[in-house]
Amino acid sequence: MKTRLGLTSLVALLIAAAAFGFGWISRHPAVDLKAPAAVDARPLDPHAGHADAPTDSASTRSYRKASDQMHRDMAIDYSGDADLDFMRGMIAHHQGAIAMAKVEQEFGDDPDVRGLAGEIIAAQTAEIERMRIWLARRETSKPSAGKP
Repeated sequence: MKTRLGLTSLVALLIAAAAFGFGWISRHPAVDLKAPAAVDARPLDPHAGHADAPTDSASTRSYRKASDQMHRDMAIDYSGDADLDFMRGMIAHHQGAIAMAKVEQEFGDDPDVRGLAGEIIAAQTAEIERMRIWLARRETSKPSAGKP
């Protein structure tokens, strides 16, 4: 059963990556190598792009909010224990994916994408539960380990 769960998670991750890659490729035209390079005239402030613009759609604002929260939550204090740090960071990462999938379900129109979002919510929720169980077991077996 343990191998099956891991294989299922791997297959789900590969399907999600392939769907993302296909979607990105299909929406971005090939680069014309003869055309002059584009000039980026945005300000050099690295945080300038994070503020909501008045013209941002509700979905864009929601995606930004979910992404910003995920990155804040992933900024953990690393313990030096690769297993512990992986689990703690991945919980925040998965919660961010769930939040983004919920934005898709609220604002998206494509039934395939909405369906994929539902699958992501289910898979990542189950994986978060598995990670929390591991962390709880770890905490009871290694009291000197860093707190998650």
